[in-house]
Amino acid sequence: MILSWRKEPDLRRVLLIAGGFFVLVTGLLLHRYFTYYASFDQGIFNQVFWNNAHGNLFQSTLSSQLSTNVVHSGELPQTTYRRLGQHFTPALLLWWPIYTVFPSPATLSVLQAAFATLSGLLLYALARKYLEQRLSLAIMVSFYGAIAVLNPYLANFHDIGQIPLFIFGLLLAMEYRRWWIFALLCLVILAVREDSPVALFGIGAYLVASRRHPRIGLGVCALSVGYFVLVTNVFMPAFSEDISKRFMIEEFGQYINDDEASTLDVLWAMISQPGLLLRELVSPPGDTLEYFAGHWLPLAFIPALSPAAWIIAGPPLLKLTLTEGSSGLNTSIRYALNVVPGMFYGTILWWAGQGFRRFMQPWETVRSRSPSRNFRRFWSVCLIISLVFIPISNPSRVFTVLIPDSIQPWVYVSPILQWQRAQAMNRLLAQIPADASVTATTYLVPHVSGRRAILRMPLIAYQDDAGTARDVDYIAADLWRLQRYQVAFSRDRDRLHHFTQLINAWIATEQYGLIQAKDGLILLQRDSPSAPQALEDWQTFLSPDE
Repeated sequence: MILSWRKEPDLRRVLLIAGGFFVLVTGLLLHRYFTYYASFDQGIFNQVFWNNAHGNLFQSTLSSQLSTNVVHSGELPQTTYRRLGQHFTPALLLWWPIYTVFPSPATLSVLQAAFATLSGLLLYALARKYLEQRLSLAIMVSFYGAIAVLNPYLANFHDIGQIPLFIFGLLLAMEYRRWWIFALLCLVILAVREDSPVALFGIGAYLVASRRHPRIGLGVCALSVGYFVLVTNVFMPAFSEDISKRFMIEEFGQYINDDEASTLDVLWAMISQPGLLLRELVSPPGDTLEYFAGHWLPLAFIPALSPAAWIIAGPPLLKLTLTEGSSGLNTSIRYALNVVPGMFYGTILWWAGQGFRRFMQPWETVRSRSPSRNFRRFWSVCLIISLVFIPISNPSRVFTVLIPDSIQPWVYVSPILQWQRAQAMNRLLAQIPADASVTATTYLVPHVSGRRAILRMPLIAYQDDAGTARDVDYIAADLWRLQRYQVAFSRDRDRLHHFTQLINAWIATEQYGLIQAKDGLILLQRDSPSAPQALEDWQTFLSPDE
């Protein structure tokens, strides 16, 4: 029987928890954006949405700046570059109407909070198919408090944030045999990103292995494999060479002895090197165990006992484990959201009675479980630990308002100072015309990304729509931030030194004139004379003790 929300007991508590979560996450994300802690990826997605709204589908100079043509071949970023060559994400068009009405990077932050909140509500509805209300609510609360959920959602907007929402919807449609919705959501999930077929394949594998809907499961697996091969070997290369010359080498370069590889080349290299493949699966063991613990902790380690969790989460886990570098096995990074649905759905099925011993038995013979009082206490402790680790890890600096960025040496910017600096940066950026081309430092990028040509400093040259090389009209830089954080972060120290040298060179050659340099907030304009007061402020910034 389909869950009737009107007849659902204690519906008010469910909605209050979901509403409170939405308000909290939205508040943290908007504070992060308006105090200039949102960073480069927020700018990339905002420019993509802005270009979509203006009819230039998926074009982005910021994405072009990261392309293999720019990074490896030294070409200029292009305004006409389509991001689909880096990540194939047509599902973003679903949110086009909302952004068109509210065209702002802040809109993307609200959308991301909505993705997380609605995913939790769908998870609750999914749990109620088999479990009593209190246990279903506990699973929903665990979702809202999971490290692998909150940390990726409390970050820049990203396409993978749609995955839990669509997969929970897909599973709900499957449970109630709404196959037309199931089929539609299969297509939507594939459209989220080029690697989302990996997560969808896990669902198909579960339907086959559990013998619940084996024919449908085989169809889902075949669709996932076929789409993945097609999109990565035909669709994406039609836009750029990034997937073969950049992403495959960066993520799976340990298997390849070449500067270029397709996804089929990488798969064959893995199969033909079983020893290396096995080492990558278990190495490094400490990081692997820590990653699993991050997913299991808010659910009191129940996913470790669930065969469904292993099967559904297995394919995305396999991909992350085989990826080179540290970005894969990290619950604070967005890729963890591909694993989350399998962990939580597997937990529901375990409580419903589908453990290893009864995995392939008919549902009518399976008995559901209920947590004991002691286990509920243990679960609560696990969830509290998960919630404590979230602000401590603070990967996206969303909790910088509460905790220092560094303890030794001490680096902390108070909320009052954050908002004072934000007002000063707002005044700085207000001087830039809406149709002007701009290059900016990382944390200014999102706020000026709603335009045709925007780059990240230090690049200042790009190709316009006609293919003509141009220098940007304005350069905006927040050097105060780099100066403040340099004592604790060597990367900020190096950038401060490099950017200072560049600004001095631009001023000296009169390529750009210094318009403002008060308190480390720098604005330069092309082919303009420098303002005497700005030059004086610049010298004060360079030599504050003189």
